[in-house]
Amino acid sequence: MSDSSNILNLPFLLPSQAQKHVTHNEALRVLDALVQMSVVSTTLNTPPAEPEEGACFILPAGALDAWAGQDSTIAVRDNGAWAFFAPKAGWRAFVKDTGGMVVFDGTDWVAMGVQDLQAVDALGIGMETGPGTSFAAMTNDALWTALALADGGNGSIVQRMNKETAGSDAGLVLQTGYQTRAIFGLFGSDQTRLSVTPDGTNFTDALTIDAATGIAELPALPRFKALTNYDNYAAADTWVKIGINSADYNDQGAFNAATSLFTAPVAGTYVVGASLLFKVDHANPVFMRGRLVKNGTDQIDGTFGEVSGPHVDQATVLHLQTLVALGAGETVELQGYFRGDYAYFAADGTTFYGYKVG
Repeated sequence: MSDSSNILNLPFLLPSQAQKHVTHNEALRVLDALVQMSVVSTTLNTPPAEPEEGACFILPAGALDAWAGQDSTIAVRDNGAWAFFAPKAGWRAFVKDTGGMVVFDGTDWVAMGVQDLQAVDALGIGMETGPGTSFAAMTNDALWTALALADGGNGSIVQRMNKETAGSDAGLVLQTGYQTRAIFGLFGSDQTRLSVTPDGTNFTDALTIDAATGIAELPALPRFKALTNYDNYAAADTWVKIGINSADYNDQGAFNAATSLFTAPVAGTYVVGASLLFKVDHANPVFMRGRLVKNGTDQIDGTFGEVSGPHVDQATVLHLQTLVALGAGETVELQGYFRGDYAYFAADGTTFYGYKVG
């Protein structure tokens, strides 16, 4: 059995040994010097004139005087004399005069800098990384800032995410309780995509941007355009709801062709508009009116209009359009009116449309 430990060379207490306290105290002295090591300097090559007890130095090449021949060792001031310890690969120390860390690589003491973090398998800040995750951080605030010109940088900062193929993913995944609620980036194609999900499984694209044209689309925007496919009769001097029963398009299904109603799926500001095409029933003069009505009773400001001049069969058109604030579930309908006599709102040319803008 060896008389000392393998790593720090600590002396062991032996059977029948006299003055065992001497051996024990020697082991404590070595531990005191080498555990949680903090050294004054790694560049001083001459012993200080009045060193403090317990002061440690890592000796550079060419050390002089009492340090001569002790290159790369650890010199410790102990009981008025210098004790020297030969380091082993992996020993580390904090260097007081530089504020940095050094590690012994088996031959030399080297500064622990960026080069020591190259090609690491995983890095966790405040937490451990999970399976398949190479970086994780637990923090309430994070900052990336550009390296300034004065510090040798160019003043800019760019973060890159590179994927292997067009069908791969590159982007941000935003979560609540570790369950995905939104994604933004290039997911499954080179088209920029912002998509949301209520359950982490079913996604709805809120924004897409074509990579070739730069054209942005809002696939989930409530919008519709519809028309009537039959001539709507209206008695004289009576407001009637025009039967808009055929949708050209109807994103979000907000328009109901069975009831001729547009229902706002979410609260917001909407553009609503219509065109009313006159169809004559007989030669008596009439005056065509139109309006858009909210919730069946409230005329929407800016949507009332009348054509007061001579009407031409299937050529005279009244256009209506305005902005309106709608709450979720509120409805808009198109109403028409003939002043003076009855007539028709013509099929195919009488339309109703709307879309959300804010």
